[in-house]
Amino acid sequence: MNIDITENALSWFQTELGAQPGDGVQFFVRYGGCGNIQSGFSLGVVKKNPEDPGVTVKKGDITFFIEKKDEWYFENRDFEVNFNKDKDEIEFHHN
Repeated sequence: MNIDITENALSWFQTELGAQPGDGVQFFVRYGGCGNIQSGFSLGVVKKNPEDPGVTVKKGDITFFIEKKDEWYFENRDFEVNFNKDKDEIEFHHN
């Protein structure tokens, strides 16, 4: 499984979460919401340092990661995080 963060999404994380070089940004599974991978679950995002990372990627010297306990949600699929200008929000695409 790989995580791809687009440049537009990186800018969003820097602006909206105040993410700076050396910070961590976690994608985590939460119950409810509108997820498109596992029914009844969706992704949350929080700025924090990794504790038990399963998948990581660095972009702009920021570590984006998924903890091992949440890897099940992705069913070993790659996913991309992009910023949608029309909706003014980040969005997730998987393959």
